[in-house]
Amino acid sequence: MADTQQVDPKAERKAARLAKQISSFSKAHGGAEGQVAYLGERGARIVLVGEDGNWGDLVAPSYEIAEKAVEKSGITTHESFDGEFAAKVKTGRYEWSRMAGIQVGGPKNN
Repeated sequence: MADTQQVDPKAERKAARLAKQISSFSKAHGGAEGQVAYLGERGARIVLVGEDGNWGDLVAPSYEIAEKAVEKSGITTHESFDGEFAAKVKTGRYEWSRMAGIQVGGPKNN
């Protein structure tokens, strides 16, 4: 029996673009690992952590597209963002000041 599953060309192009961005991040940071998180109606967030500790994220319009993009890029994925995987993230002054600002009511406008 033939596979009759319909392929959405727009979704395929989006997954290919995201995979290219993921691969570029991985190449720039000596390799990368990722995690896909469901965002509800907004889609899915792909969190990337490079081997050098730098991190970034991308948003896909659906969880399925995010999974396909990660699969096409060939990076290792994790079920959750914790433990050894989370410990690979390196943060600097900017991140700490942003986190502190959020905790104390955000940045002050002078």
